Amino acid sequence: MTGVLADSATIGAPSIEYGQLAPMLVVFGAAVAGVLVEAFAPRSSRRAAHLVLTLGSLIAAFILTIVVAARHSLYAAGSPGHVAAQGAVAVDRPTLFIQGTIVILALVSVLLISDTSNSPFAAVAAATPGSQEEREGLAAGIMHTEIFPLTLFAVGGMMLFPAANDLLTMFVALEVLSLPLYLLCGLARRRRLLSHEAAMKYFLLGAFSSAFLLYGIALCYGAARSTNLLAIARATSTTEINTSVLLAGVALLAVGFCFKVAAVPFHMWTPDVYQGAPTPVTAFMAAGTKAAGFAVFLRVFAGALGGLVLDWRPVIAGVAVVTMLVGAILAIVQTDLKRMLAYSSIAHAGYLLIGLAAAPTNPEGISASMFYLLAYAFMVMGAFMVVQYAARTRQLESGAAGADREEWDGGAPLEEFRGFGRRHPWPAALLGLFMFGLAGIPPLSGFWAKYYVFQAGINAGLTWLVVIGVVSSVISAFFYLRVIMVTYLQEPSERPAAAVLEGAEPVGLAEPERGPRRVPAGRALGVALGVAAVLTVAIGLAPQVLVTAAQTAGRILG
Repeated sequence: MTGVLADSATIGAPSIEYGQLAPMLVVFGAAVAGVLVEAFAPRSSRRAAHLVLTLGSLIAAFILTIVVAARHSLYAAGSPGHVAAQGAVAVDRPTLFIQGTIVILALVSVLLISDTSNSPFAAVAAATPGSQEEREGLAAGIMHTEIFPLTLFAVGGMMLFPAANDLLTMFVALEVLSLPLYLLCGLARRRRLLSHEAAMKYFLLGAFSSAFLLYGIALCYGAARSTNLLAIARATSTTEINTSVLLAGVALLAVGFCFKVAAVPFHMWTPDVYQGAPTPVTAFMAAGTKAAGFAVFLRVFAGALGGLVLDWRPVIAGVAVVTMLVGAILAIVQTDLKRMLAYSSIAHAGYLLIGLAAAPTNPEGISASMFYLLAYAFMVMGAFMVVQYAARTRQLESGAAGADREEWDGGAPLEEFRGFGRRHPWPAALLGLFMFGLAGIPPLSGFWAKYYVFQAGINAGLTWLVVIGVVSSVISAFFYLRVIMVTYLQEPSERPAAAVLEGAEPVGLAEPERGPRRVPAGRALGVALGVAAVLTVAIGLAPQVLVTAAQTAGRILG
């Protein structure tokens, strides 16, 4: 017994680089503090306390990310970065670039979530839809303030996920970011059953994909004798490794990652979840989850598994083809803007897979993909912000008859956008801006994002794949321009919005108001919309600034 104690005394404490991990630690610490606020603070002061805590922690995390990135000691002697926390976390330029992107997206998302002018969140999530308890909660103005710590936990997971240098750390980060999102998807204020269905689908399919990912991790460990990405990268260059087992593990890892980025054929959850979830949550998922998912895709496949590129590149290229075409073609037939944007995000995942396929043999694939993620995020978030504004206008225009209807879900049937440009010129102009950007029309940021990804693909010898990407982009232009056509060139519906939704006879108004209407948006929503619009235009007019930053961050530790 004495000998055992003597041996245990020699075990040293792990070395944790708290300074390098500070951005993530601040976000996780604020999330834990938010739980305490929810437990002990009086209801009347919770929202204000959560806003200060959430926004303050995200601003602090962004500043700390810049501070860590500016440390020259991390990149001394040409080093791409540093492995922290006993090899579990990689602190390199790609990590810091994506973490900074995620924090900015989280700040915009919190502004959208905090807007109370037409909150899409349920007052009492546990209440039965349509019950007296729910009606009393709505009448009392009760707000789900636990949304804020849940969002912070998701943001922390998104920051850790692309930074993970170990497959087990990666799995833990994936669960940390996913579990809060499962809950947030089920908190819609209206059409609660649709929201609950979306949350359940996301949870069940997410659990299914996590099982594939975990099985892939087990096989990779069996083949490489380690879950550390650097060790796996070294093992792939030797002849002693069991290549068949490793490739089986790689295939299962790809299944898990493809689910997270909504690549075909693992995309089926996306349209239903995007439509059923509260619009701010949908915007957050569309931007943040895709950024984190593709960043870790690049780290594992372009970094640790770069030596096996000839084995996995044909599969990824094939997935990219079907993802681009299926997303673009199915988006054409959608009659709901949220579902259309969901299929659009699937098509954009295909374009990003071109960058992934090019990355191992052409470093431009990494930098182009990261630039694409940043540009795409603000365009898609801006589009969902206009959807949120339109939901508020429909409620106000329906009057008292439709203000509390359960059927109002904050959804976006295209029928409701007929004449939107005449009634609400400025929001319609912003919607047109984001649609042009997503279509890749110059000089907006979406054009340059596609240009650099396609250029990386051509330079990597994937010209055939780029040609298919161009064809998909041409198809996609149809449904983006259709939204603009409906907004500006079609007459407003002759029936009130509530009647359009239900097919009921019109009550009250016989003719729609065709002139411009000024419906005040919440201040937070207005600020978020302005940020998204300015960045979409600014990145398009001066892309070289962020392209240079992405190129600087184009070397993965490994």
